[in-house]
Amino acid sequence: MKTPGDAELLRIFIGESDKYEGRPLYEKIVDLAREQGLAGATVLRGTLGFGAHSHMHSAKILRLSEDLPMVIEIVDKPQKIERFVPLLDGMIQEGLVTLESIHVLAYRAPEPSGDD
Repeated sequence: MKTPGDAELLRIFIGESDKYEGRPLYEKIVDLAREQGLAGATVLRGTLGFGAHSHMHSAKILRLSEDLPMVIEIVDKPQKIERFVPLLDGMIQEGLVTLESIHVLAYRAPEPSGDD
């Protein structure tokens, strides 16, 4: 079944080596999103990128980077994203956060009818 709807995409750009309370920051953000009941989160590991300081981070075999770019994508209703964003303020020391209005097509299997 396909269920369309309007939503918001929260995209968080941080570094792989960023930590919060001794754990990788991307893990803490995903855990927090789950605790807050957001619809879902995905972490993407970049193979090449640079940030505010223009320092290149690369996953090339000959030059292993210890701080590859990480992108966390979270999609949910705008109201839920709006309540979540302030929780990031104390966690992210350096990074970038973007918000986009999106249209979602969610594909889900039908619920079992129990008539079997």
